[in-house]
Amino acid sequence: MTFPVSYLLFFFTLITGTVLSISSSSWFGAWLGLELNLLSFIPLITIKLCPYLAETAIKYFLIQALASTILIMSSSMYMYFPNLSYSLITLSLLMKLGAAPLHFWFPQVIEGLSWPQSFILLTIQKIAPMFLISYLTFSPKLNFLICLSAILSALIGALGGLNVMKLRKLMAFSSINHMSWMLIAMTINDSSWTLYFLFYSFISASVILLFYLNRSLLLSDLINRSKKNMITNFFLPMNLLSLGGLPPFMGFMPKWIMIQTFVSNSMIFIISILLFSSLITLYFYLRLFVPLILLSFPSSVSGMKIKETISSSPSLALMSFTNMFGLLIFNLYFFL
Repeated sequence: MTFPVSYLLFFFTLITGTVLSISSSSWFGAWLGLELNLLSFIPLITIKLCPYLAETAIKYFLIQALASTILIMSSSMYMYFPNLSYSLITLSLLMKLGAAPLHFWFPQVIEGLSWPQSFILLTIQKIAPMFLISYLTFSPKLNFLICLSAILSALIGALGGLNVMKLRKLMAFSSINHMSWMLIAMTINDSSWTLYFLFYSFISASVILLFYLNRSLLLSDLINRSKKNMITNFFLPMNLLSLGGLPPFMGFMPKWIMIQTFVSNSMIFIISILLFSSLITLYFYLRLFVPLILLSFPSSVSGMKIKETISSSPSLALMSFTNMFGLLIFNLYFFL
């Protein structure tokens, strides 16, 4: 997929809206930044004159407009009902974030996007709502609301991806599950969820790049195309197991830090739910590449073809090996 040069302007304004929301000193300024971010992402969705993209853009616009309306309405109620105002602001930000129980729009919207657009929705579009939610962790009632949303996100993100055959929808439920770790970390400190988000963004980029280069939208597409591509059979397990947080891959490091943080704060019940949901997500990650190994691994592949595939995507090779050896590199850094 080729992108016009004019779309760089919309991407720049999208980043500008995110920065404006984060750095604003009032909820009105944060609302302006979220609206600028929304209006910049709509042209990025409708890159082609396609009814599916138009339908996805309308769905995304309606949901985000509803959340923005609730946010600006609840912020104006602060003088009369401060507790209710902050609760409604938190719910509106959770809706923008796609966290449970307000996640109903997220898998449907991401299903109609391309892989580059999906990456923006999974990572960049979550930055502003997450920072704004982290500003609301001063009240025990709001912390309870955020923790409740995190627990529901962990369960729904894990159970929702069990019978999914579409890769984009599977990445959506995976994002909902990972969001639960970050929401819980917000109630403790800001550095933990920020570090987790950086790791999640890098690993998601490697998985999405792999799917994008193979032009895979369904599980069957991934299996059929991998018959002619040995590199996919080699890179896919490293990226998916890292996304699932299985040691010794790099994705285990942020979860390791979260586990230590939760245990030190005596949050045993919550960490048990998060670990249980992570085991379920590992199951549908394994379901993606186990058929590739058992059923469709090629018996003979020429060395020239392997060399051509590696040279055509050096960034994918670098990301995959980083996911595989990242935990070892960081451990050596801390011990030295």
